[in-house]
Amino acid sequence: MRKRTDIEALEEKFLAPYAMKSRNSAGREYEEPLHEVRTCYQRDRDRIVHSEAFRKLEYKTQVFIIFEGDYYRTRLTHTIEVAQIARTIGRSLQLNEDLIEAIALAHDLGHPPFGHAGEEALNIIMQEARLPGFNHNKRSFEIVTKFEKRYPEFSGLNLSQEVLIGILKHKTSYDIPGVSDKFAKENLTLEAQVVDVADSLAYLNHDVDDGLTSGCITEDDLIDSELWQTALTRVKCVIHSKEKEMLKYQIVKELIDMQVKDLLSSSDERITAADFKSAEEVRKKNKVYVDFSPEMGRQRQYLQDLLNKKFYHHYRVERMTSKAKRIIEDLFRVYKKNPHQLPYSVYHRDQKYDQKAEYEIICNYIASMTDRHALDEHKRFFDPYEKV
Repeated sequence: MRKRTDIEALEEKFLAPYAMKSRNSAGREYEEPLHEVRTCYQRDRDRIVHSEAFRKLEYKTQVFIIFEGDYYRTRLTHTIEVAQIARTIGRSLQLNEDLIEAIALAHDLGHPPFGHAGEEALNIIMQEARLPGFNHNKRSFEIVTKFEKRYPEFSGLNLSQEVLIGILKHKTSYDIPGVSDKFAKENLTLEAQVVDVADSLAYLNHDVDDGLTSGCITEDDLIDSELWQTALTRVKCVIHSKEKEMLKYQIVKELIDMQVKDLLSSSDERITAADFKSAEEVRKKNKVYVDFSPEMGRQRQYLQDLLNKKFYHHYRVERMTSKAKRIIEDLFRVYKKNPHQLPYSVYHRDQKYDQKAEYEIICNYIASMTDRHALDEHKRFFDPYEKV
């Protein structure tokens, strides 16, 4: 039987010097006995998977609201795809796959219903009240440190420090790092950097897939993209099927493969040049080492700009976005007018709250909802024929 100590010994033998080894973790806020057969990052991953917030990702939106169809990606399928891509990258760079997987599986726990539309609506509401805006990375961090209550000894999941920093400081073009005084001066491991770029990669390519499937964009809309053209040419050279669905799947697959190969080559060059002797040396540098080449970055940005123009601002997506924001605004207004409509577990009747506390309670309650929950709740308040 392989024990935890055996796994830690294998990490020392097979992972790169700059990889974050389990036995070198800065540990947890609340000290716990070490597990017999699982490393600290394996335990973190398992705690995240068993959390309530992780289960809710199944019914949270990526781009298309949940009732638009079963094909489109949800936060859960996106999260699984990010974890899969990130582990592939991490394995090739000889990094700690368990740490990568734990961060990847938790990186979107804090998203509210209706994706970025819901986040934008909550952010505006909070800022108009002159309170700190809504940040889903900060909320992901708070979920695993405070809101998940599964252990009698502490609130949260008591995850390892490296996982917490990776969650809090997750950064892409869509994701702004959260702020915490405790980890203000801490930099990312290479494993956390892998998750950042894997998230960005998954977003771009899978939105191409969902956009084409929905009909919101066509191949003609993407024709000016060098990245798209290269993938299309490579696929047509080996696959002669005229079936559009087959071509689409293969092109998206080729897009991902091209970018991952570029990422690995470019990242390996940077890391090798840095000549890191340990993970601690990496964390002393506030610099990104896991990234695409400048040319691939340029081509990716061009394709991203096309999606911004053609897909995210398509009238169907705009309608969904506007509707999502109205639902969030309506719910917030209703709860603010009479907070006693909130569940007892959320709003304690024997306690007095000031405006800041009430806003935070309502914001966190709405953010915890799935798309389906928010739609049902909105219907109860605004449909005169719906039973309360």
